[in-house]
Amino acid sequence: MAKRRTGAQIIWDALEQQGVEHVFGYPGGAILPAYDALLDSRIHHVLVRHEQGAAHMADGYARASGGVGVAIATSGPGATNLVTGIATARLDSSPLVCITGQVPSKVIGTDAFQETDITGVTLPITKHNFLVTKTEDIAPTIRRAFHIASEGRPGPVLIDITKDAQQNEIDYEPDDSPIELPGRFRTGPLNPDDVERAVEILASAKRPLILAGRGIMMSSAGSRVLDLVEKTRIPVATTLLGIGGFPATHPLNMGMMGMHGEAWVNQAIQNADVLLALGMRFDDRVVGDPKKYATGALKIHLDIDPSEINKIIQVDVALVGDLSSSLDTLTPKLEIQDLSPWHHFIKDLKGDSAVRDIQALPDSGHLYAAHVINDLWRLTEGKALVATDVGQHQMWEAQYYKHDHPRKLITSGGLGTMGFALPAAMGAKVACPDEEVWVVVGDGGFQMTAAELSTCKQENLKVNIAIINNGYLGMVRQWQEFFYDKRYAATPMQNPDFVKLAEAHGLHGIRVEKRSEIEAAVGAARAEEGTVVIDFKVEREDTVYPMVAPGSTIETMIRRPTDTLVKTEKS
Repeated sequence: MAKRRTGAQIIWDALEQQGVEHVFGYPGGAILPAYDALLDSRIHHVLVRHEQGAAHMADGYARASGGVGVAIATSGPGATNLVTGIATARLDSSPLVCITGQVPSKVIGTDAFQETDITGVTLPITKHNFLVTKTEDIAPTIRRAFHIASEGRPGPVLIDITKDAQQNEIDYEPDDSPIELPGRFRTGPLNPDDVERAVEILASAKRPLILAGRGIMMSSAGSRVLDLVEKTRIPVATTLLGIGGFPATHPLNMGMMGMHGEAWVNQAIQNADVLLALGMRFDDRVVGDPKKYATGALKIHLDIDPSEINKIIQVDVALVGDLSSSLDTLTPKLEIQDLSPWHHFIKDLKGDSAVRDIQALPDSGHLYAAHVINDLWRLTEGKALVATDVGQHQMWEAQYYKHDHPRKLITSGGLGTMGFALPAAMGAKVACPDEEVWVVVGDGGFQMTAAELSTCKQENLKVNIAIINNGYLGMVRQWQEFFYDKRYAATPMQNPDFVKLAEAHGLHGIRVEKRSEIEAAVGAARAEEGTVVIDFKVEREDTVYPMVAPGSTIETMIRRPTDTLVKTEKS
């Protein structure tokens, strides 16, 4: 039965109908009617300290839960502060619904106070966006937004709602009828000829590789990929965002590919005769020089998004559709084959570069980021959910923390957003309160969203924060070292006392300067009820190895000098 409701009340009614339990936001004038109505809703609101934090928290919530994250902000600066988080979600295919207030409809276009054309601003970085000026359009738009955000290849959707649309009243009755949107992307059955061609290529392959991307997790296809690998014995290389989609400790998981991937993985790709790409998009950090990428390999690409097919790398067969259902079709048709010569070849490529398989890296008397992350993996038994920022620490985490389960590594891959880790981890903790959540972050990125420590305190959230503090913008410094003659322009950082900063927010802080102190610090952080900040004072000019120089082929890598952290490492 219909009842009288304001547009502001309908916002929360419609969100509850979508199963929303948590939103992340910051109030302001144009969204104030909605915040007034929030007090009568069952939805839990997390008050962030900056709207960028709201978008990243909603993103982390979505990535950890597999659902849709919701962020809310006011017009003008509130809305524009969401932009970086929206762009981050768009490039990493994370489903968000962002709701912003807008000035009253009668003053739109007059440069009213805190007016910004946020639908125009976000048009290139959203999957879709809406401007709602009528109260009766609020609920249908929210239903469509959730559908669009989560269908097909997920992504962010923005709904901009004018203040008068929130204030006006209508007779409202919830609608649960099926949603039909004209022109939306639909996947049909796979073309049988394409499937048979893929089967033929794989049947004749002597040196095949699987390239595993984030699509495996978004399609919940991990068990199917495992079945495929167990049946065919094809080795697996992962993208950064694909880490966890296939168990890291599985003997056929070679590790990460690309710019900071393992040298033997990139060499194996260049020597392969067939590449089977699963839910990945051949981005530049994976491919290097596209003209010289795996030129001797036939390529089969499985992806739900047809726009990714042949965008960067031309493929021989494309199977467009949901990855789980595509593998259900493909895997039963594949024949078991003997790939032992190929396995031996890869083992020879790897040689004695397996230092990352050693549980305890040697202690040289200096504290390295690799020590911190490897010990963190060992002490948490690889079971923690880890959110990283962007830079050197991100690559070290990918190299030294082995993720065997999906949705346990949350990181900004496409946009490379500094400041992402802390709020994303907080959103993940809200989504998965029973998970042990760690933030691995550089000293630079941490300071971009460190104000969210107060949100941790106010919400009584338990996340553990490992700051890899080298006093530099580390990855930028590394590029300056390699390509700009060590001219360190604007990369040395004067940092605050992170222990005192934690205490100022009412949290516990710990400082670690020696390898021998790591275990006690991690244990103390895990035992503490609230959020803990650990300041790991690591070597200042350490470098991520290996590295593909920009524009180079992926097997042409800068290797670790033999006189640094681990002398036996050839990667």
